[in-house]
Amino acid sequence: MTNPESEINQSSVTTSIASSGTFKIELIKKIGNSDKKDLIEISKSLAAEYGSRSLLTEKTIGIYFNREGTLPLIARSHNNIIGYIIGLPLESLSKEPWARLDENYEKYNTIYTYAFVIKDEYKGNGYAKMLKKVYLNWAKKREGITFITGHVRLGISSRFKGEIKVINQVENWQGTGKVFEYYRRNLDPEKIHSS
Repeated sequence: MTNPESEINQSSVTTSIASSGTFKIELIKKIGNSDKKDLIEISKSLAAEYGSRSLLTEKTIGIYFNREGTLPLIARSHNNIIGYIIGLPLESLSKEPWARLDENYEKYNTIYTYAFVIKDEYKGNGYAKMLKKVYLNWAKKREGITFITGHVRLGISSRFKGEIKVINQVENWQGTGKVFEYYRRNLDPEKIHSS
């Protein structure tokens, strides 16, 4: 018989994969109930930019953080969650027409960056840059993964380092009224890791 109190306070199962002082990045194996409230609160800052579909819920946390094949990382400062980045296999987005139209769909070589957010008060001090760098390095370590894709506001991908290609533009992304671009980043342009 399970104890309802222990389920309410269930801790996340994570592995610390990078740290600097009081800042650390953790790879999520399973998000516990103790961290869900913080993740939902942080996701609210995404809604203005990406629309209400970017808000996390109890259900979507299970889908994006606890599902096999995803690449969810959280950033902590003084043991408090200050941000996260979630990568999903492109094929897990089969209900999205743009995903099915991607030339790499069903090749199982692409991770889609579903969400990337740092709390406003922690922006500008390198935490977001470190989280993104660790995310890209962990994606490279995934067997068979050659590409990262995502949707960002028009012009943002031109600031990215590496081999970036804009695939298309969406005039009204998720009903936000803003123009977004769908980009692809080649993680292995020199084909060092290809067989």
